[in-house]
Amino acid sequence: MQDNTSTSHQPALQQILQMQRDAFIAEGAPTLLQRRRDLRKLRQAVLAKKHEISQAICADFGHRSEHETLIMEVMVLVMGIDYLYQNLRRFMRASPRKVALAMRFGRARVEYQPLGVIGIMSPWNYPFSLALMPLATALAAGNRAMIKPSEFTPRTSAVLQTLLAEIFTEKQVAVVQGDHNVGQAFSSLAFDHLLFTGSTSVGRAVMRAASENLVGVTLELGGKSPVLISKDQDLNRVATAIAYGKLANAGQTCVAPDYVLLPEQDVDAFVKAFDHATRQLYPQGPSSIDYTSIINAQHHQRLQQLLDGAKAQGAHILQVGIRPHEAEQRINTIAPTLVLEADEQMQIMQDEIFGPILPIKRYAHIDEAIAYINRKPRPLALYYFGHDKQEKSKVLSQTTSGNVTVNGTLTHYAQEDLPFGGVGSSGLGAYHGIEGFRRLSHAKGIFEQGRWHTASLLRAPFGRIADIILKVFLK
Repeated sequence: MQDNTSTSHQPALQQILQMQRDAFIAEGAPTLLQRRRDLRKLRQAVLAKKHEISQAICADFGHRSEHETLIMEVMVLVMGIDYLYQNLRRFMRASPRKVALAMRFGRARVEYQPLGVIGIMSPWNYPFSLALMPLATALAAGNRAMIKPSEFTPRTSAVLQTLLAEIFTEKQVAVVQGDHNVGQAFSSLAFDHLLFTGSTSVGRAVMRAASENLVGVTLELGGKSPVLISKDQDLNRVATAIAYGKLANAGQTCVAPDYVLLPEQDVDAFVKAFDHATRQLYPQGPSSIDYTSIINAQHHQRLQQLLDGAKAQGAHILQVGIRPHEAEQRINTIAPTLVLEADEQMQIMQDEIFGPILPIKRYAHIDEAIAYINRKPRPLALYYFGHDKQEKSKVLSQTTSGNVTVNGTLTHYAQEDLPFGGVGSSGLGAYHGIEGFRRLSHAKGIFEQGRWHTASLLRAPFGRIADIILKVFLK
């Protein structure tokens, strides 16, 4: 049910949607050349404004390193655009299919047709790349798009709107800014497909709103992505990889490691290794130019409450790295923190953390760790550190997650030829790779009947020939 405020935005949004749909019908599906031209324009505009983008994101967060933005937003986005550009001819090619024996002398194929107008609701944690990578995919598939960025990053949204207005007309790409009321109205539009990236709770509301118009959805959500460390590992190497995945963007990453499962005898050594890795990554501590702030006071307070609640219930809270107390000197900043002796009753082990806080749980046997993962909702990502082939196969086959990185963290996202998406409460559908192109396309099955075909012998009035054919096919 929409409130009156969100309903009041509906006419203006509907007007943009209808304008794009009318243009799509009038102009038809764009050619390979047109789609590549659009991708090239987008790439060039992103590179031309990369420093402006970085400054806007830094201002929205309070502080975020330009290097982190250029690497994790701009570079990853450009790689994704390049991948689509290079593979687009293959993606657009019709796919021949086998013809049933009784229909021989006909031809069957699947053609991938643009859906029309794609709605994109992007989040605040990577406000640039998670708006424009879905857009690039939509353009590659021949669609038009409306984008609703997060209200938590208004400066970035303004740059995004200016950038896109300079290279596309509103009939092709439109950016709609506004608060959660605009978001509610946006999710209720009769798009040809709606792609949402954000929290599971909001994702449920978006899916309910889209269902009123039978709009297909792709939901990129989150969840508690586990790290499973096998026995006898090089904990210095493992801790470095985990610290990178946990502390990049201050843990405000949908695929960030959410908690660690490791052999009970390795806990003390891992804590020491993680502290060392944090010192290496941020030699100036949480006041480092490379260390990111929490997006706003609301989220900072939420994280602090998770820590306070865990401590009150018996967990040991351990800040790590160099001069962690200096986090208090920068607005909305939390030092890298480990949570020891966490149990299931604590809110920190139930909610997705989305911050630089890492609970650690012990296990005695690998089966115990797998069972623990399987008792929880299916995560967006799973990370396994180990070299035993049988154990790795066991973990991969007996757990279900959106994606997996073995002996690393985060890096599966940057593999453009792999689909990226969740499963269960961590998401629905996937983009990246050919799967992304097809997700935002209609796979139209086409059969061209040949002049001669066996099926013509299976029409009334039935007789001896029909009996013979049935005998052949039904034996």
